[in-house]
Amino acid sequence: ELISSLRSKLQTLWEERELVLSEARECAERGEELEAMVQDVCKPNEFERYMMFIGDLEKVVSLLLCLSSRLARVQNAMRRIDGNTDAEEKQSLNERHKLLSRQREDAKDLKENLDRRERVVSGILAKYLTDHQLQDYRRFVQVKTSLLIEQKDLEEQIKFFEEQLENLEKSIP
Repeated sequence: ELISSLRSKLQTLWEERELVLSEARECAERGEELEAMVQDVCKPNEFERYMMFIGDLEKVVSLLLCLSSRLARVQNAMRRIDGNTDAEEKQSLNERHKLLSRQREDAKDLKENLDRRERVVSGILAKYLTDHQLQDYRRFVQVKTSLLIEQKDLEEQIKFFEEQLENLEKSIP
């Protein structure tokens, strides 16, 4: 029953992932349309700023999500430390925790910098675009970010349930 339940949950997650990937493709198409429009109306240096911001948006959000996920796994491992855990493993977990915490703080700084750059890009675009076009741009940035987060969350859940299923199948003779 448990194996069947895990397989069913995985199937649901795979279907959700396909929907999110489809939305991501639509978002990418919208991004290409925006890019063409921005290139038409902006000066070359302004367009370059826009493109750098859009490219960095995905990188910084993905970095933050990855570091947060890795940090959570290390914190979970640290909670499982008991009297039987050897000192070397404890030290290794503590060092990884410190490193990942520092890296996540650095990534948060990058995100704050990215948010400032987004305000600059919005200001540039506000000179050229209509209110409706500017709203489309802001919605695009918001949807792109949301989809990245949703994709990462689904990937984590799928990985977790696949590991659970694999461990369960191995434990049954």
